Amino acid sequence: MTSNELFALDSQAVMQTYGRFPLAIDHGTGATLYSPEGKAYVDFASGIGVNCLGYGNEKWLEAVCGQAAKLQHASNLFYTEPYIRLAEQLTARTGMKRAFFANGGGEANEGMIKLCRKYSFDKYGTGRSTIITLRDSFHGRTVTTLAATGQDVFHQYFFPFTEGFRYAVANDIESVRAMDDGTVCAVMMELIQGEGGVLPLSYEFVQQVKALCEEKDWLLAVDEVQTGVGRSGSLFCFQQYDILPDVMSFAKGIGGGLPLAGILGGEKTAEVLTPGTHATTFGGNPVCCAGALSVLEQLDDDMLAEVKEMGEYLRNLLLELPGVVEVRGMGLMLGAGLREGCNAGALVKAMVESGVLCLTAGHNTIRLLPPLTISREEIDQGVAVMRQVMEAAL
Repeated sequence: MTSNELFALDSQAVMQTYGRFPLAIDHGTGATLYSPEGKAYVDFASGIGVNCLGYGNEKWLEAVCGQAAKLQHASNLFYTEPYIRLAEQLTARTGMKRAFFANGGGEANEGMIKLCRKYSFDKYGTGRSTIITLRDSFHGRTVTTLAATGQDVFHQYFFPFTEGFRYAVANDIESVRAMDDGTVCAVMMELIQGEGGVLPLSYEFVQQVKALCEEKDWLLAVDEVQTGVGRSGSLFCFQQYDILPDVMSFAKGIGGGLPLAGILGGEKTAEVLTPGTHATTFGGNPVCCAGALSVLEQLDDDMLAEVKEMGEYLRNLLLELPGVVEVRGMGLMLGAGLREGCNAGALVKAMVESGVLCLTAGHNTIRLLPPLTISREEIDQGVAVMRQVMEAAL
């Protein structure tokens, strides 16, 4: 089908819940995507951080296709090898103890919230269920994870939202302490607030929150949905903050493009979720887990070092663009902060039309989450398009 045919059919048959760009994507190779008509686009978005190995990765394709031919699904009433091997590798490479597999980031965070509350209920009984999150956070689009999200713009329409969340100020430990009224069970936070503006938390603040959680027997719950799986330059972002969470969520890049997510429990939380307390039909799907095993195999120390190197290379190029006043983030999770008066949404729309895919994070930040395998040549090509668009607009 042509792009215009796809646009027309979408408008007739699909709920219009997304503000899509007028672009249909047909296929890709490396970090470059192509429309049905063959126009090329350098991809600085990777499916919102999902396609971490880019497009046409042969090892990933072999793993996924081989597993699909062997067994596509069995349910969690039975054992299958891929999810067990994946859990073993994730725990070995993180220091966490047990894994639970889900399908997407919102679902993973919902499971993490349930775990935090059950941990406290099992130990202290009722009345200790409040979870502290941070202003400018984003944790998902279920009714509960919207409530956990510390942005008022998301607290619309779907009343009543789940109770039991309070919002502290990032990088202000006294703001977190002020939330303590005897009902708190956990602090839940992204180490880099992606949707909120690509805002890394300070090392000191994270250490202070960890110490406070240990003092109060609150769980430290880290949302690694966007920051994890090599995105920040380490397998998980918490490893650069010298902490070990009590529980953490992951999603996006773990399946290399297939829907997979989950939570990892630490020493305190490994045994909290028991039979009947949490489940999902597709969790630990063999095909998705086979893809994830290929992702982890390729995300070795050399590749993680290259993510940091490429991230620094891209950061320096972005700092030279007109209108960019700062670049925030880590690894290949970067936000180009624009000067006052610039409209990131309008610029990103023009960039898509000109052949490079970017994202926004707020009205004045261009967010970049390219495939972790992106080449210097693709970075150069994409930034050159960004420069042309920004010079023309600014």
